[in-house]
Parts: sequence; C-alpha cells; structure tokens
Amino acid sequence: MVGNPFFQFILDVFILSAVVITAYTCNFYYLAVLAARRREVHSVANLGTPSVTIQLPVYNEKYVAKRLVDAVCAMDYPKDKMKIMILDDSNDETSKLLMDVTKTYQQQGFQIQYMRRDDRTGYKAGALKNAMYATDTEFVAIFDADFMPPTWFLKKAIPHFSSPKIGLVQCRWGHANEEYSAITRAQALSLDFHFLVEQKAKSNSSLFMNFNGTAGIWRRECIDDAGGWHTATLVEDLDLSYRAQMKGWKCVFLPDVVVNAELPVQMNAAKRQQFRWAKGSIQCALKLLSNIVIKREININAKIQAFVQLTRHVVYPFMLIQFLALPLLLTQGVDLYLLSFLPSLTIAAYLLMGPGAYLMIMQNVYHESWRKKAKTLPFLLIYNAGLSVNNTVAVFDAVVGKKNIFHRTPKYGVLKSRDDWKDNAYNLPFTKVTLLEMFFAIYGVLGIMIAMLHGHPVFVPIIAIQTIGYFYVTYLSLNHSRFKRHKSMIHHIPTKEEKMANRVYKAAMMGIICIIVAGTILALQGYNDDIYPVDRMRGHLNGILRSSDTVVIQSHLNAIDKDIAVVLDKIPNGNPVWIFPTITTDLGSMQVDIQHMRTSLAIAETLPLDSSAYHVAMMDINGRADTMQKNLIEAIPYLYVNLSNMIFATIWITAIIAIFAILKKRRDKLTNIDKTGI
Repeated sequence: MVGNPFFQFILDVFILSAVVITAYTCNFYYLAVLAARRREVHSVANLGTPSVTIQLPVYNEKYVAKRLVDAVCAMDYPKDKMKIMILDDSNDETSKLLMDVTKTYQQQGFQIQYMRRDDRTGYKAGALKNAMYATDTEFVAIFDADFMPPTWFLKKAIPHFSSPKIGLVQCRWGHANEEYSAITRAQALSLDFHFLVEQKAKSNSSLFMNFNGTAGIWRRECIDDAGGWHTATLVEDLDLSYRAQMKGWKCVFLPDVVVNAELPVQMNAAKRQQFRWAKGSIQCALKLLSNIVIKREININAKIQAFVQLTRHVVYPFMLIQFLALPLLLTQGVDLYLLSFLPSLTIAAYLLMGPGAYLMIMQNVYHESWRKKAKTLPFLLIYNAGLSVNNTVAVFDAVVGKKNIFHRTPKYGVLKSRDDWKDNAYNLPFTKVTLLEMFFAIYGVLGIMIAMLHGHPVFVPIIAIQTIGYFYVTYLSLNHSRFKRHKSMIHHIPTKEEKMANRVYKAAMMGIICIIVAGTILALQGYNDDIYPVDRMRGHLNGILRSSDTVVIQSHLNAIDKDIAVVLDKIPNGNPVWIFPTITTDLGSMQVDIQHMRTSLAIAETLPLDSSAYHVAMMDINGRADTMQKNLIEAIPYLYVNLSNMIFATIWITAIIAIFAILKKRRDKLTNIDKTGI
C-alpha cells in the first residue's frame, strides 16, 4: 500500500488498467484457440451466374482508380450479369479520369455506370446508400479504390451463398506492397491477425463478425432488411454487418479467397486510417451495444464478444495511463512485481502474455513461413505502441460526440520498394497529435531513467517499447510530411510559395530537433543537479539500514550531509514541497535528524556490541533512517515539478507549438492559393 492518497489513487488506476488490458489480450488468445480448433469448411452451392452489381466508391484516387476499374472489368463473369457502378465523389482530376475510363468500357459492351452526387453527404456510406436506389441485382460486391480483385473473384465467392440466410461473404485482404517498408510489414501482420484469427473464429461460430468495408459481397435482400447504409458512424461497414446479424443473417469469412490491396506507405495516412477505425468502433458501441445486450435471441457469448470487439480500442487509453503512471509509482518505491522475491517473473509474464503467445499463434497461422513473419513482430509491437496516442484521441473524439468527418486514407499506387510517393498529391502533413506523441516519447526517456536509477531495471524494456514506438511514429510523421500544393501536371516547376514552404519546413524540422536535443540535455542536467542528490541520499539511508558497522554508517552519514547541502543550495526555504509543505519533507529538520544519528552512533561506538544500550542506539539510527527515506520519497515528485522546471517546460512546449503554428500557416497559405488562385 502507498501512504500518500494521491499515489494510492495512481496505483489503483494502474492496476485497473493492467486488468483491462489483460482481459482484452486474453480474449484475443481465446479467439486464436477458437480459430485453430474449428476448421469448418463452408459449404458451396451451384448458383450459376446470378446478377451482381459491383460498387466502387471513390474519392480523389487518381493514382489507383483506373487500376481498380481495369481489374473489375477483367473479371471472368458474363457482361450481362455484371453491373459496375463508379460512385465518384472526387473534386480533382480523378473525375475526368474515371469518366474517360467509363466511356472506354461502355464502348466495349460493359454495363458500367458513372455516378456523381451534388455533395459528399454521408461520405462513403452516403455514396453507397445513394447507389442502392439504382441497384436491382441479387448481389452487391464492394471494392475500395486501392483493391485489385482477381479475375476469378465472383465465380469463387458467390457459390458460398449456399444458404438463403447468408447475407454477407467477406474475403481476406492480401497485401500487394507488404515488403515496401517496416510499417507496411507491421500493418500486414496486424491485418492477418484480424482476418486469420478474429474473423475466422467468429465466422465458424455463433459470434458476430464484421464486414471490412471492401472485398466482400452482400445479398441485396440482407442490406434492405438490416435497414440499409447508415451515415451516423465512420465505420458504416461494421454498423451494417452488426445490424444484419441482429436480424438473424449469417456472415461468412473466406480465408482462402484473397484480394490484394495497397497498404498505406505514409505514416500520417496509416494514422488517419487507424483513427477512423478506432473512433468508428466506439461510435458503433454507443449506437448498438444496448440493443445487442437486451436482444434475447443473441447468446451470452456472442454478446460478450460483440462488446469486446466494439470497445477494444479503449485499450489504448489504458496503455497511456499505465505508461504515465509507472514512472510515478517507481519514484515512490511501490512494489509492482508479481512476486517481490522474484522480479524476473514480472518480465517473464510480460513476455509470455505478449511476444511469446503471439509467436505461438503465428506458428498456427503461417505454418512453415512463421519464422519469416516472426521477424516483423518487433515492428508490430513498436508500431501499435506508437499509435496509442493517436487512437486514444480517436476514442475520446467518439465519446464526446465530436462531429464526423470521413478522412479517407490516400493511396499512391506504390507497390514496389523503389517507388517514390513523397512528392505526390494527397501527401498528408503531420497533425497536432504528433506534438502529443513527442511529449510521450520524451516522458518515456525520463521513465527509463527513473526505472534504472530507482533500482527497477526489469521495467525498462516495458517502458522502452512504448517510448521507441512514440519516437518512431513521431519521426515518420514529421519525415513523411511535405508542404506542397497538389500538382496536376507530371512535370511541375515549383512555385515561389512552394520553395518557401519547403525552406520553412526544413528549418522547422531542424528547430524541432534542436529543441528536443536541448531539452533532453537540460533535463539530464536538471536531474543530475536537483533530483539525483536526493536519490543518492535515499541510497545511503538504505545502506545505513542494511549495515551494523559503525564505520560504514559514519561514511553514509558524511555523504548524506554533502548531498543535503547541495540540495539546500537549490531550495531557499529548505522544503522541496512547495504546495502545502510539512515538517516531514523539510531538509533542515532532516539535518537535525542526521545530527541525532551521529550522536547515537558516537554512543554506540563506546558500548559493547551485545549490550542493550548498543541495540537501543542502533534502533534509533535505523528508525530515523527509515523515516527519512520515506519522507524523501514523498518529496521527490515535487522536485520534478518545481517552479523552474515548470517555467522551462512551458517555454519548451511553447517553442514547439510556435513551430507547428508556423508550419500550419504555410500550409494554409498554399491551400488558399489552390482554392482562390491568388
């Protein structure tokens, strides 16, 4: 237990966070067991070639839109049974490109239709909802712009509608550019876990599974019966699939039908995608969970799994809470080991619950190729940890009901490692969230130092994984940003404004790096001058408690005297606790205790070791040392948040915000030029 009520509250929240994270993690392992044990083969039926409408929602996808249409039109399916709808909400040259492609394929006899709305109401969900008014086929297939369906897709997927109650067939996502970079490999592994563990387990049981928004086929009757596409959330796919299953429809996942897609290669694009998924899932939880809970036809296991899936992104706020709380608790000497006498068991438990269990799952999922995939696991752990800030903001956005804006994930047609995209249109700049990620990265460095200097090195790897993740995400968010106007011409001569924006961008990056380096140096210097002497005093007091040698105790007391003098030079009133200070944390009174300890030590030196008076003197020394050690633990947090540190932190944060403001101003100016031409 912790004596200070504030730190007791921190400890309680830390334990609660650990319980929640562990519960969601164990549920994933439960699904992994379910997926491994239930190897159900979905039945097929000879349905012939029923009519199918293929809907292609597109918004500003000039690099991949034609590739999608070409792939769809290349499908091995009768032209008179296949209708293609291009749902274009674009406001750039993508529209002209798609109109030309539509005319070309219409001339070749394809039933292809170009549809355009007056506005983007409802975003993707609105486009799909609008298209349903003109859809009269038995089935509806949907592909996002970055997908490349194979020629055999319809003939292989449609026979799985073997039962009239099957409303959705979801196919597995492949990864056309998985080997492009570390972040694409991490995303690919994460998506494989979702499809080959979660979707597989749920499809082969009575649990609810979700439509993934693309690479799937719907029965038209199912969409209508479930109430059609809704625009209230950012994940219309998850929303519709849950409403359909609440109506009694069955959703089927086909792990062997793989449709390749392009993974986001830009960190800011990947973060945007994750933000949308996280926020949308919480929105669906708020919208649907109450109805799922009270519906009697849904079994208890399905209700539990629905709750877990819809709320699983709450893990990210709890990850941040743990990350913030752990260093604070370590400064108080709180015992966080699973077994106090065996600290190594703590790290062993983390390894077993994390990487160890994932490796076992990967062996079952990938079979012979699992070792190659295992090399990506460290990247995935770092990537997921680094995204916790981004996804936490998304969760709070959903909870407070912030207005929905469907920000698509831009794709660049990048499939090979040598392909470049940084000068392409749609390149996203970093956002304000990057500032938070930078803060957590620097906080993590301090947390690592605290864990080491307070004698808890076993927690260093745990803190380091998230710290590396925040640095990694921050670095790529900044490095992948470009402040250039979107170019329509292939050969583009940079304007004066673009050249200035690039110079400002480079100067800003150098400024941020310099601020971080300077801040780190000053923080280390401040720790060495202000806090480390107090840590040394605690160490010497611990040495006194462990020793009965008067010479050794005398040397510890001499060292403590020197450290108290150093600290008192920095604290005019002698008390580091500047909010409601008490006598217990007053360094002047501690000096008096040191003198009493010297007096008792002098008496002890003149007495036989086996005398009762000797033991009384040593008990006095140990009692005062123990009390001083506890008082110093109480004082240390206030040394971190003293007036000078708060002033420095304010200046430091203001400088970074100022740089962000400059960059935003340049970006807004270029955007205004694009809109007005002035």
